[in-house]
Amino acid sequence: MTATVTLEPAGLCAWDEPVRIAARGLAPRQPSNTPRDLWCSPGKGPFPGIIDLFGSGGGLCEYRASLLAGHGFAVLALAYFRFEDLPDYLNDMRLEYFEEAVDFMLQHPEVKGPSVGLIGFSKGGDLCLSMASFLKGITATVLINACVANTIVPLHYKDMTIPSLEGDLKKQKITESGLLNWEDVWDNPLEEPNCQSLIPLEKAQGPFLFIVGMDDHDWKSPFYACIASARLQTHGKDRPQIIYYPDTGHCIDPPYFPPCIASVHTVLGQPIFHGGEPRAHARAQEDAWQQIQTFFHKHLDAKKSVKLNKI
Repeated sequence: MTATVTLEPAGLCAWDEPVRIAARGLAPRQPSNTPRDLWCSPGKGPFPGIIDLFGSGGGLCEYRASLLAGHGFAVLALAYFRFEDLPDYLNDMRLEYFEEAVDFMLQHPEVKGPSVGLIGFSKGGDLCLSMASFLKGITATVLINACVANTIVPLHYKDMTIPSLEGDLKKQKITESGLLNWEDVWDNPLEEPNCQSLIPLEKAQGPFLFIVGMDDHDWKSPFYACIASARLQTHGKDRPQIIYYPDTGHCIDPPYFPPCIASVHTVLGQPIFHGGEPRAHARAQEDAWQQIQTFFHKHLDAKKSVKLNKI
């Protein structure tokens, strides 16, 4: 088995364009090819490394990684289901898959070690929490509307299993526009037996930044961020940085992306209400983008002050 590497665009790139390095090859400990798309900043490396995970819609989402790469980072956009020869649905999730991605980054010549950062949205957020809690080589983690418990399917790592947070589909609501509202579906992770699904984030070595939409209708993101803060402080750790955005929904994208107030879920095939007031949501996206860059530069690149651009 050999890996295939392609460079896009071919040949020389303009000085201000991120470079995409797409690797396809048989990954260690994995029965199938691991899709990885690494976006590198223009200029001379190595660069601080970040792994980027999206949510339960699956597929390979590269737009955030490519944009972050334009700000001095090497960013790995990582698919974990519903892409190429990966499973079509979430099942039998193993943390070893994500551990291999961390190893890939730390060994890559364009990535400046000795550690990497993580950014995760929705389901990708709780996966990032698990990665930061159990894996080595992770310094900083950004969670965008993430749960503090493992969700949807059990997560396995070596001889350990974290069960998924239970939910009750009978609690879903339907808006006047016919959209599904999932906010009340998920059980309280602090109550038995759901506390078994809580991720032991106090084991993490680096700091956290929680980006929280106060009008998130996919799940109770403000509540989950409070649980994370309380748990860390109970275990003698520093409280995480939490930024609450009023009237902001679930899908917090980079700035100037149209606010995603509702969408058809790519796996469920049903329209979901994500929440958010368009003007406030758009402003939150702009501010969160600056906050994310500042956080990663501080903890991965040791830069105390950073000159930031809008996008």
